[in-house]
Parts: sequence; structure tokens; C-alpha cells
Amino acid sequence: MDALLFTAEEAAELLKISRCKVYDLLRNHDLRSVKIGGSRRIPRASLEEYVARLVDAQAVV
Repeated sequence: MDALLFTAEEAAELLKISRCKVYDLLRNHDLRSVKIGGSRRIPRASLEEYVARLVDAQAVV
């Protein structure tokens, strides 16, 4: 089964960007996250929505 929640490092690896860039995206509300205990996790849906927005923004009409 695929993971539903990812750490910033795992999200960075999936998106092929730096961990610092993931934190920038979180800070700018481009990615959503949830807090579980003391840990911050990024839902798979948030990553998929972010990528979809990138594709839509760059789509050639």
C-alpha cells in the first residue's frame, strides 16, 4: 500500500526538489500539512494537488 503521509524529506524526494524548497512551499501555503503529535506530515493529496496546479499553470492552450 502506498503511504498517505510523507515527511518533508520524503516529499522532497518524490518531487525531486530540495527539503528546503518543501519547507518554502509549506510556509507559502503551496503545500498543506498535518501535525501528528510533534511531527509535521504532508498528505499525498496535497502533493498531487500541487503538481496538478503546476501542470495547469504551464499548460499550452
